[in-house]
Amino acid sequence: MNPKMEAAQAGLRRRLEAHDLTKGMYVKTRGDNLVMGRTERFAADLEPEDDDRVRLTMLMHSSYGLSVKRHNGRWERTPFSGTMDEMVEVIRTLMQHLVAPIEGMGQDL
Repeated sequence: MNPKMEAAQAGLRRRLEAHDLTKGMYVKTRGDNLVMGRTERFAADLEPEDDDRVRLTMLMHSSYGLSVKRHNGRWERTPFSGTMDEMVEVIRTLMQHLVAPIEGMGQDL
């Protein structure tokens, strides 16, 4: 893995763990992308699976663009970009409905 992205991944994990809403989210790297999501069980009789929710794409040295995963599996860019701290704040406030755990599902994994 690219050392720069490895450091960004570790920093993003720390930021997500610092807030109740985003605690427990995974962070995966894919090229210049940091993909965040949750491992969820969508029904009691199904195996847990990774559910990608939002993505930060490195634009410049310390600037990221925010995308959200649509129901069809495609990533859609949002108008938000900025530092990692700014993007985590956007995720926690404006995207909270996308990153919250599915109620009643997957919390006991």
